[in-house]
Amino acid sequence: MANNWAIAIGVNQYQFFQPLGCAQADAEALKDFLVVEAGFLQQQCLLMTDTSPPLGDRSTYPTKENILLLLEDLAAACWQPQDRLWFFFSGYGINHNGQDYLMPIEGNSAQIEETGIELRTLMQSLQNAGLDTVVLLDINRAYATQANTLIGQEAIELAQELQIPTIISCQPEQFSHESTELGHGFFTAAVLEALRSGNGNTLEDLERYLSLRTPELCQHYWRPTQNPVTIIPSKKQGILPGSQTNHRVNNTSAINSQQILAASLPSSSLHSHSHQLATNAIAWNGGGYGSQTNLYSSEKENSNSPPTNYSQAKQTATASTSIWKPLLWWGASTIMVIGLLVVVFLRNQAGFRTVEISPTTTTTKTNNDDSETEILPVLPDSTGSSKIIKTLPSVPVSLQNNQVQSNQLQNNQLQNNQVAALTVPTSELAKRKQALSDLEKMSLEPNQASDLSLAIAKAKKIKPGDSRYEQAQTNIQIWNGMILDLAKNRAKQRKYAKAVAAAELIAQDQPNYPLAQAVIKQWRQQAKQYVANQTLLDAANGLIQPGQASTYNRAIEVAKKVSPGEPGSDQARKSINKWSETILELAKRRASRGETKLAIGTAVLIPEGTSAYNKAQQAIQKWQNGKLQK
Repeated sequence: MANNWAIAIGVNQYQFFQPLGCAQADAEALKDFLVVEAGFLQQQCLLMTDTSPPLGDRSTYPTKENILLLLEDLAAACWQPQDRLWFFFSGYGINHNGQDYLMPIEGNSAQIEETGIELRTLMQSLQNAGLDTVVLLDINRAYATQANTLIGQEAIELAQELQIPTIISCQPEQFSHESTELGHGFFTAAVLEALRSGNGNTLEDLERYLSLRTPELCQHYWRPTQNPVTIIPSKKQGILPGSQTNHRVNNTSAINSQQILAASLPSSSLHSHSHQLATNAIAWNGGGYGSQTNLYSSEKENSNSPPTNYSQAKQTATASTSIWKPLLWWGASTIMVIGLLVVVFLRNQAGFRTVEISPTTTTTKTNNDDSETEILPVLPDSTGSSKIIKTLPSVPVSLQNNQVQSNQLQNNQLQNNQVAALTVPTSELAKRKQALSDLEKMSLEPNQASDLSLAIAKAKKIKPGDSRYEQAQTNIQIWNGMILDLAKNRAKQRKYAKAVAAAELIAQDQPNYPLAQAVIKQWRQQAKQYVANQTLLDAANGLIQPGQASTYNRAIEVAKKVSPGEPGSDQARKSINKWSETILELAKRRASRGETKLAIGTAVLIPEGTSAYNKAQQAIQKWQNGKLQK
């Protein structure tokens, strides 16, 4: 049976390069995820950082010798064909004479071939081992003698040539960045988000998520944009355990605050982990839902293996409560429905009288006649908005009896129609309240797409014939609508990756699936446009030299290329106005020093249509008049 391996290397304290701040944390976080959440065995996930503990008597200090010896020993004694390997490196890289090198902790730009790890040799050794390898390279470009050489270009060509799935943190002409505030490199942070949210089960899923989320993180933390490069080979392979096996995930122990990871523990480690998972589930989660810790249990389909103690306890508890819970639930539901019907009947009975109008009824008069129009209370519809339901003009008391009788017939018909109009939204509101109540019973949150997805999965397990089936189907439809609403809100906030991830949770058998697919396509286009516009803004920011008005003017001209109404145009407009104000401040400073001619020359650099333009024109006229008076 194939085994799962990982090698995570992160170097902070370089001997000949400026230290990095987050490379070690990147490697540690990925290794922890693979062990704790993806089910890799602890002894098969190897960490090499500045402070990682030794493996027996072997040092894991990330020198060139230690890294290469570890790879040789694993290939000779441990790895088997078709084993899965995650190889992760976070640190510096250099391109020397057209070849890419990963720089270990003693890497030296003056001795690249002697101290660097040649990437071609590394990747060829992984291919020769016959592994299903995934290579992730969070490479920081090192400033060596070939400072302008594009690191990563050979890595892309190697991955294509050797057909090894590879993801590189940025384009060859870009730079990788990290944030101490975030605690990770932007690329690694996006990788971890994707895996934890279930968007990294396949290489294609991971690529889609990273292409949107990585630039989004750069923009959020005010760094130049970086766009990851993903090489997907023609041969399809799973990148996490369970993606190509006959395992089924049972997400019944606990849930993550973002989304359940659709991956299972490898079958070889199932029995050794099942008891600990059950113990942790009870200890951390109180036997219920709502914990922020992810626990995973898996079972083979049609398996005859005996259940764990935890499963037996859960089945016993379920059996003991299977009788009274449905009765209590449906009894409460019946009382609620009857109560709502009574409210509707009484409200309509009081609202449709033609002669005697209730004192609480609101009346309005029109300019054309003296008839009174009755306004019923504002009721929320199924979407949370409000509807004002208006009746036809009621009959004044002064009408003759025959007129009253004639209009009475009309109002009777109107009352029947109006009862139906009132009953529908009230019924939908009751259904939504019931769906929210059922969600609360499972300790799940209505503002988390992952929680709603988990609730839907549970409801789908209720089969026809079960007394709860009809309510479950109603809940599924309502929860899917709530997921789409959450996705739309995220898209409005420019969080396109999260919006797409949420909308993709809507299954094909749901009525709003076509709409979800349409908005996903739209959001992906908007995300691409947003990334392109962010690249323009990054370029504009890169032009600015503090104190030089002409550089702000050039930045404004670049930012103007972001068309109004496009994603990111609001940020472009803010930047343009900010830069125009900066130019005006520079002009005023020069004027205050008596450099009137220079101040005027500076102020004319402020383009028309910016927030400082009119103030600049007034200042120019003032300075010119002052100059003429002198």
